[in-house]
Amino acid sequence: MFLSSDDRGWQRMLTANLARSRTHEDTITPLFIDASEQQYRETAEELIQIFEAHLGEPKGDLEDTIDQLTIADTDYKVVQGLAKLLKDECEFETVAPVEPHEIRQRLFEKANESYPIVRQPTLGEDTQKLEVYSSVADALGITLEECHQGMYADLEEHKRLVRFGHRVSDECQDAAESSTTTQLTGDSEESYAADTITPDWLLTRYNLALAQAVLYDATEMRVRVWDSFATVFSYVKLFGLMHRIYPIDSNGNRVGSTDAADGYEAILDGAASLFSKSRKYGIRMANFLPALPLCDRWEMEADILDDGGGSTTQTLSFALDDTDDLSSHYAAQSDFDSDVERTLAQKWERANTDWELIREDDVLDLGAEVMLPDFAIEHSDGRRVIFEIVGFWTPEYLAEKLAKIREANRDNLIVAVSERLDCSSADFDGMDDRVLWFKSGIHVYDVVELAEEYAIEAFSAE
Repeated sequence: MFLSSDDRGWQRMLTANLARSRTHEDTITPLFIDASEQQYRETAEELIQIFEAHLGEPKGDLEDTIDQLTIADTDYKVVQGLAKLLKDECEFETVAPVEPHEIRQRLFEKANESYPIVRQPTLGEDTQKLEVYSSVADALGITLEECHQGMYADLEEHKRLVRFGHRVSDECQDAAESSTTTQLTGDSEESYAADTITPDWLLTRYNLALAQAVLYDATEMRVRVWDSFATVFSYVKLFGLMHRIYPIDSNGNRVGSTDAADGYEAILDGAASLFSKSRKYGIRMANFLPALPLCDRWEMEADILDDGGGSTTQTLSFALDDTDDLSSHYAAQSDFDSDVERTLAQKWERANTDWELIREDDVLDLGAEVMLPDFAIEHSDGRRVIFEIVGFWTPEYLAEKLAKIREANRDNLIVAVSERLDCSSADFDGMDDRVLWFKSGIHVYDVVELAEEYAIEAFSAE
């Protein structure tokens, strides 16, 4: 069986024509739906059932059924928007016994060889065409019906729905098992198994998609987060967003030092987007948005360019925060990046020391890059060091890590480095006295000894 995957390079967002928002004076607000309302729950449930019933069926049949769907008191745009998000959880593939291009080529060659004119292929009473199809089918070792259906199996409307969430069509079970989509911003067979597609999931996902759609024309985004820094800034980097970072207090006011920070403000912008109608940078911001609901506390403001369909433009204000009850479909940062970090944290809990090990609560702004040290180590008297572990990594990663450490240039930065790595004291450019070399594991009291020597008072770090 020939089976080719559809292009998975889509964005898991609504198209602009399915967006729903309201503009009032100089603000813009998505038209969120109430996920508890019965009408929307019934709509979501029926759509999910339609997709499940069409597993193994042509994409065109699925879309025809969706187009015919009418639900009382439910906006047609909402129905199509929910359906779009469900399609993003699908895989459509060309299913044919032989590659369709080969079938077409054989048919055309045989027809040209035997008859001067061949009408559109059917399985009717046209004996000439029947002879052509039969001859090609025999030559390829397939049935007459498979030959006829396979000829145009790669047309978009003829592609088959082979996967919906964690469910796979029986016809393509074996092939689909090797086709997962594990991505930072995607889903996989494993994640679906624990979180199946439900009306609740779909409706909350829809509200997030409405918010994303507003950002397509964004020129600047300002975000404030008070937790999950590593996760948020990994997505800033993933989507290539230009950024400036400032430490803030619990009220969102900027402070002079990262050591005094309760959270961080990031200004995300794209200068090019100010001078063109291109949505490229705004779409990057829209892609980034689902990272924010991974935080317990967050705020977002954005400037939205609006031409109102006319010749003049205005800038609208768009704001969201954690009270908007949005949910993310993105993957959260794992608790630890390596077994070395995890083991050290476990050892620290059992150790008798006045120093507290704190997981990734610092963000160092390096200009074009952000460095998130693995740990901070704090003493009850207010002293503090930043602790980075350089473990078992590729040469490329090691080079990038060492460059960031040198660029950070923090007097209270200490580093633990694996002896298995291809590096030496010379690579640390004058800070080799703050490097702890280890073989298989890091000893708590070795780290404490370095902390005692290089810790500085909070609020005084540069």
